[in-house]
Amino acid sequence: MPNLLSTPPRKLIVASALAIAVATGAVAMNFLPGQTANAQVGSQVGVPMTGFADLVEAVSPAVVSIQVRGEVPDRMVQRRGGPNFQFEFPDLPDDHPLRRFFEQFEEPFNAPRGERPNRPRQFMQAVGSGFIISADGYIVTNNHVVEDATEVTVLLSDDTELAVDVVGLDPRTDLALLKVREERSDLPYVEFAEEEARVGDWVVAVGNPFGLGGTVTAGIVSARGRDINASMYDDFLQIDAAVNRGNSGGPTFDINGRVIGVNTAIFSPSGGNVGIAFAIPASVAEQVISQLRDEGVVTRGFLGVSLQDLNDDLAAGLGLANTNGALVTEPIEGAPAAAAGVESGDVIVSVDGQGIRSGRELSRVISQKMPGTTVELGIIRGGDEIDISVTLERLAEELAAVPSTEIEEPEAEAEPAVSSIGITLMPNAEGEGMVVEAVDSGSPAATRGIMRGDVILEANGMTIASANDFEEAVESVRDSGRSAIPLKISRDGAVRFVGIPIEE
Repeated sequence: MPNLLSTPPRKLIVASALAIAVATGAVAMNFLPGQTANAQVGSQVGVPMTGFADLVEAVSPAVVSIQVRGEVPDRMVQRRGGPNFQFEFPDLPDDHPLRRFFEQFEEPFNAPRGERPNRPRQFMQAVGSGFIISADGYIVTNNHVVEDATEVTVLLSDDTELAVDVVGLDPRTDLALLKVREERSDLPYVEFAEEEARVGDWVVAVGNPFGLGGTVTAGIVSARGRDINASMYDDFLQIDAAVNRGNSGGPTFDINGRVIGVNTAIFSPSGGNVGIAFAIPASVAEQVISQLRDEGVVTRGFLGVSLQDLNDDLAAGLGLANTNGALVTEPIEGAPAAAAGVESGDVIVSVDGQGIRSGRELSRVISQKMPGTTVELGIIRGGDEIDISVTLERLAEELAAVPSTEIEEPEAEAEPAVSSIGITLMPNAEGEGMVVEAVDSGSPAATRGIMRGDVILEANGMTIASANDFEEAVESVRDSGRSAIPLKISRDGAVRFVGIPIEE
């Protein structure tokens, strides 16, 4: 069957705020043009005057309800009221990021470590949404809709039920690809949008909320690039179309009937719609789905650095004009970045000329590159701008964690020395650096989070082996006219940078 939107839907033209307000149950309002000569907004853009009926009629056949059957994982049994479970969130929807955060805890909260209560196997039946992207039956949905499934079926808009197989899953972006089991070449399908959605664009969400079947809601794109701390690759569209439980995996369309996003999560204190929903952008989904279709897995580039974001104090201490960039706390030994010469304290500000604003953005950009790709990193090191070429490797599904080391009380017998920024330092009997013995309450160091037991490895890029070394680093910052000193510290085996204001 041809693409449902090979020809434009009928009468998708133009202009009345009143019609949209009635269609969505909102209050109708009159919008007046601004009082400037060129602000005749109504003459340049419009909204569908007759509603979205033609659009919905065209795309709905490609939207499916997904029915899942599988064994309930232990984490779900505990969440649903197991005897040792103390934290229940009846008002949070199943696809809320906080639910998925607490579901990661496999052990019962009051059970001894390594023990689990014996319980009978339990099975679940769940519903979600998805959409067909090819005439032979490839279907896009969310990973969390089908990840624990032993059997998946889809229900078409004409009530035809089809068995499907899971082609591939990508937990990092919460996407999954399914395939209709029987041979078909006549299924209705839709396509991803080629252009990025803009804030303010009209959108239509179609899905299966609460298992009710095909349901349509409308709204606008409220924001782009939202980070909800679901993963390091967060880059969600925020929409205000009503999205509820069961909409997960369903499509959000633009007014041309192209898929601009895959509905994934909602923010709701009560479990119902409050006008804040999140969708994976089409540009991300299309790339992931293409790899799942071809390979069954997603392959990502790997740079090999530990990162943190900059704040005003760190930017001032490093002599940067702003907080854009990703600060390298440590390059991973043997990884591509270290092999190419990336160092701790480098600030990565661009990749192949594309500006980088944060560590999360750098992770996203690198993840979209294939292993073997050589990228050009723009780096600021010691106030100088340099370029370093790095050939990426493949990101392993599970990276080995660096074991944390407990910081013990220093055993050195040397007298503690009080620094000029309100910390007392002792030599580190366990290795490099100086150990923070005490922090003056209300001092700049205390307000920036320096704690007793922290190990200061570097100050202003200088290795610290004594209190004198530390004071020399402070003086060098004062002499340079900067208002803060960057400290490289180790806490529980993790290395990070902290900017501490200094008095002139």
